[in-house]
Amino acid sequence: MELERVKVVKKLLMMSKEKRMPLSKIYHCRLLFGVPEDFRDWVLKFPEEFRVVNNDDGSRVLELVKWESSLAVSAMEKEFMVDEEKVKRTFKFKMKHGKSLDLEEDDVRKLNMLNTLPLVSPYSDGWKCELWSLEAEKYRVGVIHEFLSLTLDKKASIHHIVEFKEEFSLTKHTYQMLKKQPRAFYLAGTEMNWVVFLKDGYDEYGNLVQKDPQVVFNEKLYRYAQMQHPDELCKDE
Repeated sequence: MELERVKVVKKLLMMSKEKRMPLSKIYHCRLLFGVPEDFRDWVLKFPEEFRVVNNDDGSRVLELVKWESSLAVSAMEKEFMVDEEKVKRTFKFKMKHGKSLDLEEDDVRKLNMLNTLPLVSPYSDGWKCELWSLEAEKYRVGVIHEFLSLTLDKKASIHHIVEFKEEFSLTKHTYQMLKKQPRAFYLAGTEMNWVVFLKDGYDEYGNLVQKDPQVVFNEKLYRYAQMQHPDELCKDE
């Protein structure tokens, strides 16, 4: 899976505003993406993809060496190619209109649909959009959707997401923004300690639709541990 992990790290850098981010941030979230424990040294094996530089404050930063156009396609854009109608139903960007229009529910839905497309790619310069514009919100929603699609379990906590706040141009209103997209995301917990799930990543029974080989291995390991030490696990629970 090493080359797959390289792609994940590259896509994270390609989404970032400056195509660079502190090594420590990715390391802190390494379990999300399945990157190895020795991540800081591991990236040095791929000089054609990454460059590690030292900041004035002594911190180490990972920079993207080579942009790869084939990777600059989001999971949602791929889904759009397969099922355009599904993508149209996934997001809801409501259109502001005067009450005097007295629109029927179906007409409101059609207006909102016009606002949904086109989406703004998380690999674009969407961070340049006016901060509170519709395009900027589409961009931020797309960034989080793609971020979650890159994780092993298709979910992340608020702490993982805000770790990349500067790199992904997120705002302090991220929680409220995602609450407006219930068809795309499921939020669990409280506003100060929540976890966001990518709904498309799970079936109706709460199981991952596609499991990364590492997830499959972890599940087998856990089942083995249960067979070997059932009493200890019960105590932990």
